[in-house]
Amino acid sequence: MMRINALTIAGTDPSGGAGIQADLKTFSALSAYGTSVITALVAQNTLGVQSVYRIEPDFVAAQLSSVLDDVRIDSAKIGMLAESDIVQVVAESLKRYPIPYVVLDTVMVAKSGDPLLALDAVEAIRRQLLPIVSLITPNLPEAAALLDCPVATSESEMLEQGKALLGMGCSAVLMKGGHLSEAESPDWLITPQQTLRFSAKRIATKHTHGTGCTLSAALAALRPRCDSWAQTVQMAKDYLQQALIMADSLEVGHGIGPVHHFHRWW
Repeated sequence: MMRINALTIAGTDPSGGAGIQADLKTFSALSAYGTSVITALVAQNTLGVQSVYRIEPDFVAAQLSSVLDDVRIDSAKIGMLAESDIVQVVAESLKRYPIPYVVLDTVMVAKSGDPLLALDAVEAIRRQLLPIVSLITPNLPEAAALLDCPVATSESEMLEQGKALLGMGCSAVLMKGGHLSEAESPDWLITPQQTLRFSAKRIATKHTHGTGCTLSAALAALRPRCDSWAQTVQMAKDYLQQALIMADSLEVGHGIGPVHHFHRWW
């Protein structure tokens, strides 16, 4: 089996369901060696975000150099970036140290509704990151924020907005339809060559903390072993679907609990 070294660039979650902790669990579950760069220290749990501690951009840059000067990185996932200065640091590092596959999870708001990205950082992501990453994975509110337009309320609007994001310089877009009020949860993969629909049955669980982090980390872990983004998306969605199905078997916290990253083993 090909050995994969994956990097997560994100904030923390001390309750273990999202952020760096969820990414590293996902990497391990999918047989990738995980490395990490922390962009923000977040005091959060299944009930919400209590506090965010700012990490200086220079220290984020130092972490990136430490990893990328030493370790061969086959793929990366970018999550919470917090502010525009950190967006710039990450963009500069990606240009200095090319990584074959980079998945950008455009994290803006926690599952609890708490903001995780400064308003001015949205423009920095548009200008500095969208043109240089391999795939972005916005949910419907995030796509609307990037495009400065109303949130999509149908699959046709989803598709239209995904194509608009592609037009902003993205190499590929995975529009996530979990916010639609349908029995299924449809996603659309949009690339310059094709447009593909993926769907999965909506799981009856409230324990969805970290689903976005987990999906994007799964995409990063799996892409180097797959022939295409289409194959990668299907495999990542299958993994997440089982993690959601098994989420109720965990006993973590009193609020919106995490998905079960290690559902294959326990």
